Amino acid sequence: MMKTKKNLLTAFALTLVVSFSVWAQEKEEPSLNDGSIDQQFEYIMTEANNYRNYKVVKTAWLNTLKKNTLDSIARLEKELSSSIELTSTQKAEIDGLKEELAGTNEQLTNVTEEKDSISFFGAWIAKPVYKSIMWGIVGVLTLVLLFFIYRFKNANAVTQQAKKSLAELEMEYEEHRRKALEREQKARRQLQDEINKQKMQK
Repeated sequence: MMKTKKNLLTAFALTLVVSFSVWAQEKEEPSLNDGSIDQQFEYIMTEANNYRNYKVVKTAWLNTLKKNTLDSIARLEKELSSSIELTSTQKAEIDGLKEELAGTNEQLTNVTEEKDSISFFGAWIAKPVYKSIMWGIVGVLTLVLLFFIYRFKNANAVTQQAKKSLAELEMEYEEHRRKALEREQKARRQLQDEINKQKMQK
């Protein structure tokens, strides 16, 4: 009976030890497989057995840590390569966008210049300059028109004066001709009277 109880206690103790070992292993593995490399190093340093002034680390832990480290490095290299490739792609896209922007700015500049300019005898002239030229031409033509109007009025006044003088001259001529004709007629009558007197005296 005592032997049976002893065997039962031994079996129970062994079961506890095995369960604890399994639990410990289940607890250890996630700590090495999860978390950052720094956390995994901390876990190994914390859980390693002390031997005098040395730490005794399980080979399996080191292999797991090595694998995890290499996996992390490979992942980082892959991410770095992807980042470099993405950066190159983005740089190419940015360069393309810069070229398109430069072309757009050039077109906008040309459109703005065309909008603010006017073709004048085949040359593009800014609108303010064009307006100044047009107003200058209008001013010159106005001055020329005023000059010709002034000259016309002067010429017209001279013409009217000449016509008036001519009319007066014609009137004077007619008056002079009439008087001359009257004198001639008077002289003829006097001459005829003298002839008649001479005839009567004979």
